[in-house]
Amino acid sequence: MSYWMQVDLVNIPPKKGFRRNLHIIIFGSDTFSGKLFDIILIAAIVLSVAVIMMDSISEIRVRYGDLLWNLEWAFTLLFSVEYLFRIATVKNVKDYVLSFYGIIDFLAVLPTYLSILIPGTQYLVAIRVLRILRIFRVLKLALYLSEVNFISKALWQSRRKILVFLFAVVLICMIAGSIMYVVEGPEYGFSNIPISIYWAIVTLSTVGFGDIAPVTPLGQFISAIIMMLGYGIIAVPTGIVTYEMTKNTRKMHHCSVCGKQDHERDALFCKYCGEEL
Repeated sequence: MSYWMQVDLVNIPPKKGFRRNLHIIIFGSDTFSGKLFDIILIAAIVLSVAVIMMDSISEIRVRYGDLLWNLEWAFTLLFSVEYLFRIATVKNVKDYVLSFYGIIDFLAVLPTYLSILIPGTQYLVAIRVLRILRIFRVLKLALYLSEVNFISKALWQSRRKILVFLFAVVLICMIAGSIMYVVEGPEYGFSNIPISIYWAIVTLSTVGFGDIAPVTPLGQFISAIIMMLGYGIIAVPTGIVTYEMTKNTRKMHHCSVCGKQDHERDALFCKYCGEEL
């Protein structure tokens, strides 16, 4: 089963009592109250992120700074209480706190408190948008999370090839930057080798900011070669990941409902949940 489908399995409810009923509302989405709680929570997350974004606009902050500040603290206190309720209503507190959603829930309230000591860190609350991932559970979109797991597995399997590729790119940029430092020199903006390597990275990635550009014919010729090389390099990681995805598709016929794999190639139904493949 996909990791994304397992993240809520650590939230084991108490056996009985008020804590169990509250747990069902906070962590569940099958009941009306649970679904309503999740919808209200998601709306509050969206509004809180919108508030912090508006606060970053100087014109709006000058006119409505106090209101935005009060709203941000109101949302922070709301999410703090919600986080404490989550901790109070789970059976295994450690499992929840260290889970994916538990860490995100904690980081969602941390920046505002941290801004008391370090001004400006309140803008990091934009991380709250990650909490909207709970919408997958509310809208019953968990069926699609197996596809996320499929892509994540392909990326993980190709990590060594990608690291080797990135190492080769770094070497190319260092060599190209050093050559351009010798060819162009400080008089044309290539004042040192790190600046020249920065130019090589920008050129090889085909971004081309234009803040530094070669002037001599030899430098322009080398620049053209690096740009053409960049077009070919862009396709390499795509090909690596695509190969792994194709290989996984052939080897592991996976179920789109439960996410289980290792089916026979000619299997028509999932041997775990019985769903048609």
